[in-house]
Amino acid sequence: MGRPSMEIPVFIATITGNAEMIAEDVADAIEDDVTWELSNMDDSTYDALQEHELVLIVSSTYGVGDVPDNGLDTYERLVEEKPDLSGLRYGAIGLGDSTYADSFAFGGRKWDDTLSSLGATRVGELLILDASSTDDPTDVAVAWAKAWVDELKS
Repeated sequence: MGRPSMEIPVFIATITGNAEMIAEDVADAIEDDVTWELSNMDDSTYDALQEHELVLIVSSTYGVGDVPDNGLDTYERLVEEKPDLSGLRYGAIGLGDSTYADSFAFGGRKWDDTLSSLGATRVGELLILDASSTDDPTDVAVAWAKAWVDELKS
């Protein structure tokens, strides 16, 4: 078996670790032809978003619809500085709980809206995982990610 044909940086914004768990589960389930580079968001994420051509964002929601603390600096810098991200393709997974209807999955939604407004192109649909759903979030995320990777390859 040769080297995977696709490397995908995954930037994770999380407080409790749920978004990180989903990212790890996706990476473990989809290994054929893909190398996942998982990293929690930090100060270097801002530059990395401008250097990569493809990324996956996995973000939970914190407080009343906020981006988690570890991604907040990067998010706010993107909003303030408005870099041109027209060379970036991305996928996004947002986590939330629909019992908080006024802010449901806003962490992931904010990433999606901001990246799109800066010229980045979303591949596939935004995946929203609902903590109040009876669906297993790992199963949903893995199925979405398989379809997302297939779309990237086509």
